Amino acid sequence: MTSRLETVSPGLRPAPLVLPPAFTGLVTAGSPGAAGQACRLAESGEAEAGTLLMEERDDVIALAVVLAPTEPLATARRAFFVGMQALADAVGTFGPPEIPVTFLWPDTLSFNSARLGGGALHWPQGCGEGETPDWLVFSAMLIASKRDAGDPGLTPDSTSLEEEGFPKDLREALVESFARHLTKAFEIWSEDGAARSTGRYLARLALPPGVRATIEPNGDARLVHADGRSESLPLLQALAAPSWRDPSTGRVRL
Repeated sequence: MTSRLETVSPGLRPAPLVLPPAFTGLVTAGSPGAAGQACRLAESGEAEAGTLLMEERDDVIALAVVLAPTEPLATARRAFFVGMQALADAVGTFGPPEIPVTFLWPDTLSFNSARLGGGALHWPQGCGEGETPDWLVFSAMLIASKRDAGDPGLTPDSTSLEEEGFPKDLREALVESFARHLTKAFEIWSEDGAARSTGRYLARLALPPGVRATIEPNGDARLVHADGRSESLPLLQALAAPSWRDPSTGRVRL
């Protein structure tokens, strides 16, 4: 995977990152952010799979990576779970080991039982469920600091890397770790199949006591309750409006 970016587009510059060979790192500042820039570059053909963008900001760590799907959109969408695994593994690398990193279905990443961030998946407009999309983009955002959010008691449902005692100036190291974990996660998918890969996501998914979960080929979660009741959690509708994102700011909800 290589990038076609022989010259960096306006608003972008090469990122000072140590990445696996398949990746090309870029830094973006201002609008439209890492996710928007990655989608724009992928749509225009300026960037191929492995182009990894990170935003130059202090309040959040925001990243996006271009992927090259080989399946119809209906099943390729499960790449979202691979991205979430890589994000959680990267966070876990730097956080206190006794505190678990968990998911709230499907896209919120929690640390110490509070919302730290989340992930999103993007694909070409107009791509049919039975068509193989030309590209996918996985994007993610974590709260780095809540220093400008006022009294922490006013936002008890969220936390930040700073509050939880993560190392300072973590942006580059965490993005590098995400790229390494993403490579490993896709290797597991390729070698052991989607069921093993989605099983790793489910191992972090917060579920009520006694509930078992599986991931369907289309990405929906199937829950089986202790009384035998079955419940479906659709993925597509959830990805359309990330539950962790504040629509008024575009950042993680505080």
